[in-house]
Amino acid sequence: MDKLKIHHTASAAYYDIAFFIKNYLNSSTVIICIGTDKCIGDCLGPLVGTMLAEKHLPLPVYGTIASPIHALNLEKKLSEIKTNHPNCNILGIDACLGEENSIGEIHCRDYSIHPGKGVGKTLPDVGEFSIIGIVDSCDSTEIFTSRTIRLSLVMDMAKVIVDGIIYSFYLNHQYS
Repeated sequence: MDKLKIHHTASAAYYDIAFFIKNYLNSSTVIICIGTDKCIGDCLGPLVGTMLAEKHLPLPVYGTIASPIHALNLEKKLSEIKTNHPNCNILGIDACLGEENSIGEIHCRDYSIHPGKGVGKTLPDVGEFSIIGIVDSCDSTEIFTSRTIRLSLVMDMAKVIVDGIIYSFYLNHQYS
């Protein structure tokens, strides 16, 4: 298993993300952004999805602020996506809990996301490769509803992830 860990404030963090995912991102990639805008700690995925859609990335993007994919509709949406894109290569994106000193890190991995794991839910795995953003500590007693999670942190992380995905897409397609 291959993994990249980078803090969202690192210089050219988007560049490192782009080069990590460029070997996995291709024209059959579908991006699934998990989370809800009803909770700041869980809105990373829908923010990324919305920003990618606004930038007109020429890949299918599911999970936006207007149409989120979350615990209550994940199985149904995954089934619909796999029916509409039978041979797709899925990039899963989600917020995550981690160690206190990892808050603000973005992890790119060559394996799927296990949504709901941090809050004790059993949901289907998402993606052949994934990007997670650590938005809070798993030590928090108010998982994902902590009033200490700043929207500015989640927004800044989302912007870096979006820039990395877009740059990676164009790295792969510059000579096509």
